[in-house]
Amino acid sequence: MQDELNQFERLQVWELVPRPEGKNIIALKWIWKKKCDAENIVILNKTRLVAKGYRQEEGIDFEESFAHVACLEAVRMFIAYAAHKNITIFQMDVKTAFLNGSLKEEVYVSQPEGFIDPEFPDLVFMLKKSSIWS
Repeated sequence: MQDELNQFERLQVWELVPRPEGKNIIALKWIWKKKCDAENIVILNKTRLVAKGYRQEEGIDFEESFAHVACLEAVRMFIAYAAHKNITIFQMDVKTAFLNGSLKEEVYVSQPEGFIDPEFPDLVFMLKKSSIWS
């Protein structure tokens, strides 16, 4: 969990600010997932901090919603072009790619459970990037 929050801090995903009047504050929650090997032995426990965005209303809290992903047609075209030109394709995963999307609206979230700043417990985070929506 601390690794997740360190990534948010490093990439300047959010900023601790006073609670604004008249704005919805979105609650956060931790999602846990365990990764198992072929014998179903847990080899890694993963955590992800997500916003309870289902409490937002379109037109009030945001205008539109989408995830920054490649469409299937673009991927197919890329693979076809690479095959035609005999180009080798490599796959990779960018661990924090979801932390880099820009955000148009002002979105405020609560401090994560278990990680509330003892000096500023009444402050909330203003999101600068679309991190926890993806």
